[in-house]
Amino acid sequence: MIKTLIFLLALFVAGNSMAQELLGTPKIVNYTNEVYKGGIQNWDVKQDRGGILYFGNNEGLLTFDGRYWNLHRLPNFTAVRSLGIDSRRRIYVGGQDEFGYFFPDAQGILRYHSLLYLLPEDLRKLADIWDISIVKDEVFFRSNNAVLHYKNDVIKYYKTATTWLHLGEVNGKVFAQVREKGLLLFDQGIWTPYCADTVLKQASITSIMPFGKDSILISTLKRGLFIISKGKLTSFETEFDPVLFNDRIFFASQISSGQYAIGTTSGGIYIMNREGQVVQKYNYREGLQNNNVRGILLDKHKNVWLALDDGISYIAINSAIKNIFPDRTKQITSYAFRKHNQSIYIGTSNGLYRSAITGNSADISYSVSNFQEVKNTKGQVWGLNEFNNQLLMAHEEGTFLINNNVAVPMFSLPGTWMFESLENIFPVTDVIAGTYTGLQKLAYSNGRFGNMGKVEGIKETLRFIVADNNNPDLIWASHPYHGVYRILLKPDHKSILNVKMFTDVDGLPFKLYNYVYRIKNRVVVATTKGVYEFDSNKNRFVRVSLFGKLLDDTPIQYLKEDNDGNVWFVSNKRVGVIDFSRPSGKSNFSIFYMPELDGKVVGGFESIYALDDKNIFIGANKGAYHINYSKYIRNITRPNIVLGAVKLQGKSDSLVFGGYFVKNNAITERQDVSHIPSFNNELNSIHFEFSSTLFEQDKNLTFSYQLVGFDDHWSVWSDKSEKDYTNLPAGCYTFNVKARSHINNESKVLSYVFEVKHAWYDTWWMKIIYILLTALAIKVLIKWQKAKHQKAQHRMSYLHQLELDRNEKEIIRLQNEKLEAEVNYKNKELSTMTMHLLQRGKVLAKIKEVISAVVKNHDITDSSTSFRHLIRLIKDVERKDQELDHLSVHFSHVNTDFFNKLKSRYPELSQNDLKFCAYLSMNLSTKEMAQLMNVTIKAVEVGRYRLRKKLQLKPETNLYEFLNEISKTKMI
Repeated sequence: MIKTLIFLLALFVAGNSMAQELLGTPKIVNYTNEVYKGGIQNWDVKQDRGGILYFGNNEGLLTFDGRYWNLHRLPNFTAVRSLGIDSRRRIYVGGQDEFGYFFPDAQGILRYHSLLYLLPEDLRKLADIWDISIVKDEVFFRSNNAVLHYKNDVIKYYKTATTWLHLGEVNGKVFAQVREKGLLLFDQGIWTPYCADTVLKQASITSIMPFGKDSILISTLKRGLFIISKGKLTSFETEFDPVLFNDRIFFASQISSGQYAIGTTSGGIYIMNREGQVVQKYNYREGLQNNNVRGILLDKHKNVWLALDDGISYIAINSAIKNIFPDRTKQITSYAFRKHNQSIYIGTSNGLYRSAITGNSADISYSVSNFQEVKNTKGQVWGLNEFNNQLLMAHEEGTFLINNNVAVPMFSLPGTWMFESLENIFPVTDVIAGTYTGLQKLAYSNGRFGNMGKVEGIKETLRFIVADNNNPDLIWASHPYHGVYRILLKPDHKSILNVKMFTDVDGLPFKLYNYVYRIKNRVVVATTKGVYEFDSNKNRFVRVSLFGKLLDDTPIQYLKEDNDGNVWFVSNKRVGVIDFSRPSGKSNFSIFYMPELDGKVVGGFESIYALDDKNIFIGANKGAYHINYSKYIRNITRPNIVLGAVKLQGKSDSLVFGGYFVKNNAITERQDVSHIPSFNNELNSIHFEFSSTLFEQDKNLTFSYQLVGFDDHWSVWSDKSEKDYTNLPAGCYTFNVKARSHINNESKVLSYVFEVKHAWYDTWWMKIIYILLTALAIKVLIKWQKAKHQKAQHRMSYLHQLELDRNEKEIIRLQNEKLEAEVNYKNKELSTMTMHLLQRGKVLAKIKEVISAVVKNHDITDSSTSFRHLIRLIKDVERKDQELDHLSVHFSHVNTDFFNKLKSRYPELSQNDLKFCAYLSMNLSTKEMAQLMNVTIKAVEVGRYRLRKKLQLKPETNLYEFLNEISKTKMI
């Protein structure tokens, strides 16, 4: 009972001692299962040479490249309990009744390769594989009932009569614990006893670590730590043993040559040194999301990753920048810092806090945090200064002297901004305080400061005051909204002799936002466009040449010189340092920005306290920041760049590159350009994902990229870690990407070469077809054009011929018209002659009558008048016969074809018949024909009858129409 009480008392004391936190807390990042999209529990964590992290998760293998999480499941969908990575970067995993390794295929996509098939069927019931150890690429897997040795694609099975409790590797040697046998060593294929101490026969070992040249440190689940040296087991006592016994050790790991991380089941993680002293401690109170630690990894940048029972946590224990929270129960803003009498004081928006500095570390952030609020300091603390080993506090309620843990007021209102000594010789006698309503004088005498009252002559609120180096009675002050004041004090420093205000008309770039400081023993003014100083010869402000042109046009709100001569500054809430100990290029200094602090400083109330190169304190909106500057410079690491995935975008995304470059079945850092992937033209929209495994700088990393063959220039730097290209034309492209953590700290360029194939209608063979089709089309076109031309020629010829024919017909028509006119004329003439002949016929008839009358009534004598008249009539008849003959000739001349037709058809026709036909064709009446022919009508009728018989006409045929038809028909 007494032993139990002593144990509980020790546990309580140790628990209280362990409850103390460090002054500076590193950045802690928690990842929940909602972030990484996997199971809640995580069992193990490993990192490969490329910086990619692997977690054994309840739902499979988790990978993390700094920006993107990916989950790879086992075939039986069991949890991954253990991990191991060999020199070929194979990721070995152990699950339930399943073990094997992940390795990328030719497209860089992780694929699982099971090794279970190498075991006989009856040995495949393994339960969970809890441990994996790899030595010279020989892999050992442990389950409770077997240890498997994988070498050269062969599995050797080791069985025990009890239980295999643990498997681990130290200095190239493999150890395993067997219940009731102790710790065994694997030596040349045989498990040999290494330590058979009674403790190890029963207590469960959770980790094995190197501890010196010939010793190993082991952790047990419930009995703490032990050292095995030359086969002998001894207890390793620590200052937190009761905590280890209570919280139990689940996992432990050596994180440096002199430090060890102890992960517990309910107390978080403890980092101890070789002496068993706690150096750091992190649990739920410090920011972990869970206290049950199942796996620990110190990554390439010496920061810690924790596999937790609920989630994953990252602790930047190697970071040079840490948070300080004077009061973890309140969100307070810090404005002022000072180390005084082995204590660190922080002035905040809620008063002044003090913490004693413990330990021997030059880095104060490793001191135990035991902040206490200094009495009588509630309210805004604007400044802290130490003069003559006394600490003065500038407070919104006045000026206070800090004595131990109590603030003693020196004067009350008005509020005080800051203090400035008018002397550079110890001890200081006169100190000027800038207050809300002007200046206040403090004097030192008899070992203490006293209030000497208000300095008369100015009522301006003055937050920034600097004493002139050459004149103890001259001070420079500034008001951000008015200008810069040059104030000349009277020798007793109780009143002002002269005040002059300088603005933009006196050389300053702008009337507002000017702040006076002392840098390099010079009074300078931080302005909206760099740093200026007063030139007494010109009686105006000129630009400071000390910083070259690098800060020209840069708005500066705060300047502070540290003990090494480096100048810290704040520009628009960005913290930087001008380091004169590290020349760069043509300048005798380098400028480093600290992007981790971007936007976190207090705008308008910036504060930097540079104690030394390991302790820089910076005021912040939430608490404060501590910077180990020398470590920060050492930790500047060139970021790497990881191409996590390449996807083709279409109806559904298709992963074509999984993040690993593979050549000759080995992972390489660069792409094998002898095998460039080609993508179909319809899949010409591509998505790239990239990141960097510089996890500490995750929030500060920016990326730039360029697609050679599409982009003319690199993109602007941004924190965007993915890029899409859509509708890329066919061709060969190179995607280049790089990362940077600082302006002058860029990674190497990583390239990915690929090709977008031509569309089927844009391939070389289609081009040949296009050429052939074009040639064929040209040929067809030429042929068609030629045929068209010939057709046109034929048409022109035809039209020409038609024109000729038309002209010829026109000529013929005109000739026919002429002939017709001539025929008509001759016919008219013939008609006229016929009429004359008819008239003569009438005359003959009269002659006959006359002759008949003479014969009957008179005696005919030659001399009689009647006779002479008769003679003349007879002559007339003779002339009539001649005219009749002339008429026949004329008719024959006009109707030559008509007679020829008759003669050809009817050769038996006589001349008299032809004459008869001519009269008939002229449509003369029988009477008229009788008169013309000087025959009787009966004779004409007989002639007509005879002619019809010769013409072989039927009775119903009209003789006139028949002859008219003959005259119209053409000669053959």
